[in-house]
Amino acid sequence: MPVRLTDEERAIAAGSDAAAMSMRILAEMGAMLGAERLIPVTSSHIDGGLYHGDSGVHFAERLVGEGARVAIPSTMNVGGLDLLTPATVKADPHRHEMALRLMKAYEAMGCWPTWTCSPYQAGHRPKFGEQVAWGESNAVAFCNSVLGARTNRYGDFLDICCAIVARAPDYGLHRAEKRRATILIDTSGLSHALKASDVFYPVLGAWYGAEIGNAIGVIDGLPPFVSEDQLKALGAAAASSGAVGLFHVAGVTPEAPTAAAALGNQPPEKTIRLDAAMLRAARDRLSTVKGERIDAVALGSPHFSLEEFEALEDLIDGRHVRLPFFVCTGRHVVAELERRRRLKPLEQAGVTVVADTCVVVAPILPSKSGVLMTNSGKFAHYTPANTGYEVVYGSLADCVKSAIEGRVSRDEGLWS
Repeated sequence: MPVRLTDEERAIAAGSDAAAMSMRILAEMGAMLGAERLIPVTSSHIDGGLYHGDSGVHFAERLVGEGARVAIPSTMNVGGLDLLTPATVKADPHRHEMALRLMKAYEAMGCWPTWTCSPYQAGHRPKFGEQVAWGESNAVAFCNSVLGARTNRYGDFLDICCAIVARAPDYGLHRAEKRRATILIDTSGLSHALKASDVFYPVLGAWYGAEIGNAIGVIDGLPPFVSEDQLKALGAAAASSGAVGLFHVAGVTPEAPTAAAALGNQPPEKTIRLDAAMLRAARDRLSTVKGERIDAVALGSPHFSLEEFEALEDLIDGRHVRLPFFVCTGRHVVAELERRRRLKPLEQAGVTVVADTCVVVAPILPSKSGVLMTNSGKFAHYTPANTGYEVVYGSLADCVKSAIEGRVSRDEGLWS
């Protein structure tokens, strides 16, 4: 069935500019998705600024040429270049030119040049219940789950269309009845020490996404003091290993004051009692090789926060890493590190801070193959296919110790 447009929306669609094209695209996509109407949205996070081929550049530049301007606050996800330190990305001339043209096109449409996959830590935080149109899988999961705003997973090109006309198809996670959990994950059998550790959350997310796909679950039994960075890591891994756009954590996330509330006071369709063996298996799947070889370390997917940098600085503690060591972050964090005079000591310790992009979407790693160690479930998921590197997963402390010693070193105590 066609989407029912309002008189205002029909008038926009009847034009010949970028807004008309965007409205027509949304109406067609909405019909394909089963939406009966479009709804107003108040912000967007745009994933289309990352260069994947020339067609994306031509589409964005056509929008610019037809006068496109975003109608709502719109942040940009990572691009294909580090604009602060251009030499970090070793792109061939054509790729560099096209990636830059793409990033400039989105800036020309009025998008904020945040170039981060963690816009929610760069000041872009829609309110609870707010209808928005966000792209980038981890940002979508965080926006829905931790902030309680409402968005579907909007992919490249659809996200900018939503931003130009401030509309989105009314389906899926925009609707209250589609946000109820149907699966209960009971973590009461896991140790308190494990659940308090940062290394646990990417593994939990990787298990969650692989286990339930695009279903909505409520995780019960986690401590009430789960940090924003831990929730960020959980959602990123879940959205990478599955199609997760929303998860609930009982007593932590805003739509789950209790597990029963997240379930809509209905019995769960399925209950999963998570145990240590299931988590160890999920952790082991994040690594593609065994042994002590390590060629590089990469952190920051999603982008590193200031708090994560503080933890990294404490672990390095004046020492120097022996291996290439990359930390990906947003330019807002780089600016704060510089203001606090903390960037240069990191660089002197051997840390390369990457802004605006990351090592799995841009040619940054020192060779075309090797073994990469990371504390990111998302990096662990995408690294082999995107970079040619094998991957080893470990905690932040494991990554620092391994980079200093020049060999893989992991603390198995929490997993025993």
